[in-house]
Order: sequence, then structure tokens, then C-alpha cells
Amino acid sequence: QLQLVESGGGLVQPGGSLRLSCVASGFGLDHYAIGWFRQIPGKEREGVSGISSSGSSTNYADSVKGRFTISRDNAKNTVFLQMNSLKPEDTAVYFCAASAYYSDSLNRYDYDYWGQGTQVTVSS
Repeated sequence: QLQLVESGGGLVQPGGSLRLSCVASGFGLDHYAIGWFRQIPGKEREGVSGISSSGSSTNYADSVKGRFTISRDNAKNTVFLQMNSLKPEDTAVYFCAASAYYSDSLNRYDYDYWGQGTQVTVSS
């Protein structure tokens, strides 16, 4: 069973940066596309970014384009989300998820395995 663990969240001021990590265990991450999602209470989980299993294809929500960068190191079973120029509206719990069938989807229903999430708070 594939297990995912996120880390790297925290409190940051507007304009600051954070790098989230998603580490996989139980199976090789190179078999899976990975997506990053975020959720605030009372709202649906939204797709932020996705990356194909090889890393050759990436996808971003319009709200984060030009500010966030997704990357992966399959040798280390890790996917990263570099978040720059953070805004208060980026505040959410961030989840990573894995899909064996879809490339870089931002649709949460395309993903089968989920981590527990890491809190990101952007506030002065």
C-alpha cells in the first residue's frame, strides 16, 4: 500500500516562500502521477498542481501559476511544491495525492492515495 506524508507547512508572512515535500513509502513513486491539493474548512478540496510520473508534464491552477513550482525526485520518492510570493488566500491544508492512471490532473477524483495534509498559513 502506497503511503504519503507531507511536510514543510507553517506560518509565513505575505510575500514569503515555503517548500512542501511529499514522501512516499510502500511502493515506488515513479509509478504514480502526483497532485497537490488544498482545502479550507467548508470548501471543496481544490487542485493546485500536478506532475506526471516521469516529471515531463506539469499542470497548475490559474491561481498559482507563476508562483508555485512542482518537481519530483523519484530516486528519493519525493515530490516538492515550491511556493513563492505567498498570499493570505493561499492559507489552507495542503495534501499530496497519487494516481496510477492520470498524468497531471487537478481533479481530486482521479487520485487514489492521499496524505494527511500539512497546514500552510499566510499571515502578517
